[in-house]
Amino acid sequence: MPTASAFASPSATGDLTLTTIERREVGPNDVHIDIKFAGICHSDIHTVRGDWGPQQYPLVPGHEIAGIVTEVGSEVTKHQVGDRVGVGCMVNSCKECKNCLAGEEQYCLKGNVGTYGAVDRDGTITQGGYSTNVVVNEDFVVTIPEGLDLDVAAPLLCAGITTFSPLHHWGAGPGKKVAIVGLGGLGHMGVKIAHAMGAEVTVLSQSLKKMEDGLKLGADHYYATSDPATFEELAGTFDLIINTVSASIDISSYLQLLTLDGTLVNVGAPAEPLPVNAFALIGGRRRFAGSMIGGIPETQEMLNFCAEHSLGAEIEVIPASQINEAYERVLASDVRYRFVIDTSTIG
Repeated sequence: MPTASAFASPSATGDLTLTTIERREVGPNDVHIDIKFAGICHSDIHTVRGDWGPQQYPLVPGHEIAGIVTEVGSEVTKHQVGDRVGVGCMVNSCKECKNCLAGEEQYCLKGNVGTYGAVDRDGTITQGGYSTNVVVNEDFVVTIPEGLDLDVAAPLLCAGITTFSPLHHWGAGPGKKVAIVGLGGLGHMGVKIAHAMGAEVTVLSQSLKKMEDGLKLGADHYYATSDPATFEELAGTFDLIINTVSASIDISSYLQLLTLDGTLVNVGAPAEPLPVNAFALIGGRRRFAGSMIGGIPETQEMLNFCAEHSLGAEIEVIPASQINEAYERVLASDVRYRFVIDTSTIG
């Protein structure tokens, strides 16, 4: 059985440590990838620390994977050795339900298979990208265009598609006013993508400390949500609001910022419920929606769009030995804007 060196969480409270994991043999429809870079997502922290439910340990997180194909199965047609590829938040689905057939595998009616901590179709527990290699079904491997370096492309496999999908689905573009709540790992990509789509972009952040960054990334306006005057001044303004924060916020107050028929889309995933006042919805025929990553076709479309517009993530590349420190810095909002592990340092 092939193996990979990896950093795994031994428990919900233990530090990630170097270990060796097993990878399956390359099957007829599989692609073997030499991982070069793996992004650190807030979801990784939530998962390994049990915030979203109990896990089976040891657990190797990581669903922002960029690397090079080193082997393909006998029936693989979509990729070949030497290709620059990526793997995002899922590595399998039933491929038969109406959502899968529509290219919306993230909403597989039987449940998609997450890149780590999930039970794959063969009964094994998936292990993620904080590792030296991975074997993935070809249908869940996307091509990273030449216009994107692998390190800045890795976070696009989660942060990029998570913001691109709702912006795309709800029609962000010229003439639309879009607000991005939070300027973090997700939010900074939301600003870049919404701006490239041609929308008028506003950042809504707790304070103005990242205002200079936000404007450089493409925001037209920047407001502090800690200032009550912000909610008075911007009432009824936005066609679309993308909430990227993974903490509880007063959703009803943000709904009041929408224009008639406006939509607030939640992509952040706090562990606690988000209560909504019904009058905040019915008063303006407003919508409170959710969105989860994107299907494989849309993920490829996102990568092509980002390459065309030279949109990579803003990253800090770290050696694997700094993963635990990086987790604490993510929780302290001390990263601008995505940590990416150089997997060559996993020894």
